[in-house]
Amino acid sequence: MKVIFNQDVRGQGKKGEMKEVSIGYARNYLIPRGLAAEATPDAINAFKLKEKAKAAQAAREKAEAEENAKKLDGVQVIIRAKAGAGGKLFGAVTSEAISKALKEQFDIDIEKNKIVQADPIKTFGSFTVKAKLGYEVSGTVNVLVVEG
Repeated sequence: MKVIFNQDVRGQGKKGEMKEVSIGYARNYLIPRGLAAEATPDAINAFKLKEKAKAAQAAREKAEAEENAKKLDGVQVIIRAKAGAGGKLFGAVTSEAISKALKEQFDIDIEKNKIVQADPIKTFGSFTVKAKLGYEVSGTVNVLVVEG
């Protein structure tokens, strides 16, 4: 009997996968627990439509990530920070601060968890920070930390 898995089932299949299993296993275990549904023609068509929609969504998200990477080229974000003696900042410039500055200054919306800092920024100066935008697309953000 062909079934479409609604959840991952260890040793059998992953969510969204269509697979042939024994009739008893499907009727007595998978279907009553909601782990899978019988692969009727209607269910197969719905499954294929969902797959097409997922692929289209992924293509849109990748295009958006590439667009954001192009926008980041040549952009320098200015962040104002207070410092003590010797030019050492009170605290550090976080990825959240960089994300907010990008949104305010250039209207580029990048989530804070996508901005990767090797080391925290704790001094004035110019820095480059990597942004992983998803779908193996990344860009660099130029950050200028000034006194303010």
